Amino acid sequence: MTSRSDVPSLSVVIPVFNEPDWIGRSVGALRAALENARWDAEIVVVDDGSTDDTPARLAELPGVTVVTQPNGGRFAARLAGITKASGELVLMLDSRVVLEPGSLVFLRDQLVEHPERTVWNGHINTDNTGNPYGAFMQGLVAVGWRRYVANPRLTSFTAEDFDAFPKGTGLFLAPRELLEEAAGSFSSLYDDVRLASDDTRMLRWIAEQGPIFIAPGFAAEYNSRDSLPKFVKHAYFRGSTFVDGYLDSPGPVRNAAFAAGGVGVAGTILLLRKPKAALALAAAGSVAAGSVVRKSGGSKDQSLAVVKLLTLFAACFGAGVLRGLALAVRKRLGR
Repeated sequence: MTSRSDVPSLSVVIPVFNEPDWIGRSVGALRAALENARWDAEIVVVDDGSTDDTPARLAELPGVTVVTQPNGGRFAARLAGITKASGELVLMLDSRVVLEPGSLVFLRDQLVEHPERTVWNGHINTDNTGNPYGAFMQGLVAVGWRRYVANPRLTSFTAEDFDAFPKGTGLFLAPRELLEEAAGSFSSLYDDVRLASDDTRMLRWIAEQGPIFIAPGFAAEYNSRDSLPKFVKHAYFRGSTFVDGYLDSPGPVRNAAFAAGGVGVAGTILLLRKPKAALALAAAGSVAAGSVVRKSGGSKDQSLAVVKLLTLFAACFGAGVLRGLALAVRKRLGR
């Protein structure tokens, strides 16, 4: 591959933990996208203490720099990759994210025609065929970020409208120096950084420095959790990271979370006193939520998944929130 001279040098950082079935696909799609864009890049994969066949799969991938560390969580893994990277720009990519073939062609053209647009959040598609757990999460996305999801287009957002747009470090591009500064500014509410909301806090800081661009042309497919145990574990984990990302950040997301928490407490009390009434209200709430998903542009499958799984997700997510609050209080008290 002959690299074009009119685009910045690029490093790709991929953190991985116990994903032997996906890491090869992710790297393979990345290489195809780089080839299409005629863009050379160093690929840095950080093995965050995997305990399965992931190290063996990494050994089979030629031309990849592998950094191995004890399990320290996504923030530590991404920081290790950024530190190792040498490119002017760093593309952060998750191991379950598969780039679209033309995604880096679009990104390259944007960087050439608009060199000031150096910070990009990826447009994420999902294939939820036969996967109600992935469909459920996409249903929530359709509601929470409907301003963009209902009308995907080239646009940007800053700290002022940060909560209104989809964002995450699963597919994110920025100058390496900016990412290093963002990592340096990072501070968690928890002592255990493995439970920290690394993406929300870092991206909010970056959005305060300037616009983050997003467009359907810079896209990838995310492969969601596809089993009930994985869904439950992920919901619990996201509840804890949610507290770390939003507890000390006033805005509509935090307000909605507090309101939902109040409803949850009231529902728990009602469940103990009048279980039949509580279950009936939970069912009615799930149906109403499914209707909101459809009105927000979500698919029928996404709406149905929300109806079926909302109560379970709320319970697991709520438990994670309680864990997060306890961790935040513990750090605040110095225990």
